[in-house]
Amino acid sequence: MTDDANATDARHRQDGGAPPFNHDDAVSPLLGVAWALEENEALDGPADLARPWAQRLTAGPLRRAALQGVWLGHALHPVMSDLPIGFWTSATTLDVLQGEKSAKAADALVALGIATAVPTALSGWADWGSAPKKTQRVGVVHAAANATALTLYTASLVQRRRGKRTSGVLLGLVAGGALGVGGFLGGHMTVASA
Repeated sequence: MTDDANATDARHRQDGGAPPFNHDDAVSPLLGVAWALEENEALDGPADLARPWAQRLTAGPLRRAALQGVWLGHALHPVMSDLPIGFWTSATTLDVLQGEKSAKAADALVALGIATAVPTALSGWADWGSAPKKTQRVGVVHAAANATALTLYTASLVQRRRGKRTSGVLLGLVAGGALGVGGFLGGHMTVASA
């Protein structure tokens, strides 16, 4: 491991965060971005605005149990996130490989992704409200990326329903990029909070 990687690993162990995954002694530049977000105090302002709303989601034992996955035995959000990601990824696969032949199925998958994104987001906000400050900073960007993806997938569905399939598919592809950013940061928060 390089001296920089050792220093970064030691810093995250000291801060209580998870050490970086070490594949062939290389630290991913994307991981550096996530760590930079953890240290970015400019994200405290948006986090401070969102925190009371997130904490209201878990006001009371029933809400906390339902949204944070107490009944499941672990966090609900990572499980829920598989739904919109799976639906949207499947829609993209059909769009790219099958085109018009699978238009109805792809459109239905985009709609299902939109429908499942809302409860997924609620479960994420419920967890985020009690997360450490560094995780909340990353969470603000994670939420922004996912909100961008949701907005673009919604626009994609509107275009598809208007018969503008090409623009709908293109919007879905761009949305997939935003979803990837959100997913990476979500994975980072899960590992960093472990």
